Amino acid sequence: MDTILTFIREARAELKKVTWPGKRQLGYSTLVVVIFSLLVSLYLGIVDMVLTGVFAKLLS
Repeated sequence: MDTILTFIREARAELKKVTWPGKRQLGYSTLVVVIFSLLVSLYLGIVDMVLTGVFAKLLS
């Protein structure tokens, strides 16, 4: 039980050292993640459609 309390105390001390992002930085980071996710999903969707067409023609 003592080791758990020591761990919690040390974790709290480390969290006080963290530099948390501000609202503006958090907003920009969120926007970058959303745009990147959309671009990757668009790319993968296009690759999927192309490969589906290629394999459909090869197997028919």
